[in-house]
Amino acid sequence: MKAKKKLKVGVLFGGRSGEHEVSLLSAGSILKAINRKKYDVVPIGISKQGKWLMDAEAQRLLSGETKAIAPISEDDPEFAVSAAVLRSGEAIQIPAPSTGLPATLDLQGSAELAQPKSPLAGSLDVIFPVLHGTFGEDGTIQGLLELADVAYVGSGVLGSAAAMDKDAMKRLFAAAGLPQTPYLSFLRSEWRADSKRCRKAIEKALAYPLFVKPANLGSSVGISKVHDRGELAAAMDLAATFDRKLVVEQGVGGPGVKPRELEVAVLGNDAPEASVVGEIVPAKEFYDYEAKYELSGKDESRAIIPAKLTPAQAKQIRAMAIAAFKACDCAGLARVDFLLAPPTQADPKPQILLNEINTMPGFTSISMYPKLWTASGVSYKQLIDRLIGLAVERHAEKTATAFSLQ
Repeated sequence: MKAKKKLKVGVLFGGRSGEHEVSLLSAGSILKAINRKKYDVVPIGISKQGKWLMDAEAQRLLSGETKAIAPISEDDPEFAVSAAVLRSGEAIQIPAPSTGLPATLDLQGSAELAQPKSPLAGSLDVIFPVLHGTFGEDGTIQGLLELADVAYVGSGVLGSAAAMDKDAMKRLFAAAGLPQTPYLSFLRSEWRADSKRCRKAIEKALAYPLFVKPANLGSSVGISKVHDRGELAAAMDLAATFDRKLVVEQGVGGPGVKPRELEVAVLGNDAPEASVVGEIVPAKEFYDYEAKYELSGKDESRAIIPAKLTPAQAKQIRAMAIAAFKACDCAGLARVDFLLAPPTQADPKPQILLNEINTMPGFTSISMYPKLWTASGVSYKQLIDRLIGLAVERHAEKTATAFSLQ
């Protein structure tokens, strides 16, 4: 009996976003766990400078040898963050196979990957883009892979871009009738041209405390909790350094009262499934970048899986997670985050509000997304298999689509 041909899977990691280090950790976990009897695995790195790396160069990036990729000063804060993450022992040495591809792929200013005879597109069956944040989770890399006509894990161009843009995401949630906290959005140019008008609009429509966020960024980077008018300008200025569009949300729970932060993992394409509900207990006032990745020991945030909810609450949240996934036209995987407002005299029933959706959540074996599926009966190895299978299924489904009249 002829042995079944192994799929060649490219694991794409790194990237130019502020979540570069998180991507290295996610990719390291996948490369360690993936079934090598079933797949030929090709590590593919992207440096912080946007250089595409193969074989030994990709391995050096994964191992934290950033100096081997490009000159970076030890005084550079990005170097310090990278070194701290990798010194923590999370970096994993993965033997990189010889792919027959060049050691580096410089795609800046070209469409090499999109050419019909591209060696990358022709030699890989599936790409697993473990890229978090800007240029990886926002539809950018997805568009490149669509042009290359290669199967890839995760949402397509529309789903990725819509879920990354918090303003567009919230508009889609509203159109689907999903409950969420009141919000306003502004362009950076509007804020800088007339901050007084923007402040008046905010205070007319929303009540403090507020959350001010860059519309397009992940891992809570650039997000501030604003308790009163005196903190608003600094928060808007901070968010404006990270994106041209700013989102201002009304806080949930009121002064001195924190909502519960709940998360659900969704898996699938046209018929997605939801995991059990988990809860994050932040180590800080809210679940920011430091609370997610940098605090440790007694100061770190805690995950409670499954969350302590009534069966009716859990059922409602899981149904809302699937509805949010469909509203943004997501595929493959996503983590959907919720806020559970505490009961008040005016509303004695706790209110469940949709917060956001993340189409490429952290993917280490101890990240929330895989942990939610482990608690739902799907192991980390099985999860990787399912995602690769969903990528192949989605790519095959596209063959039913005509792109011209001829």
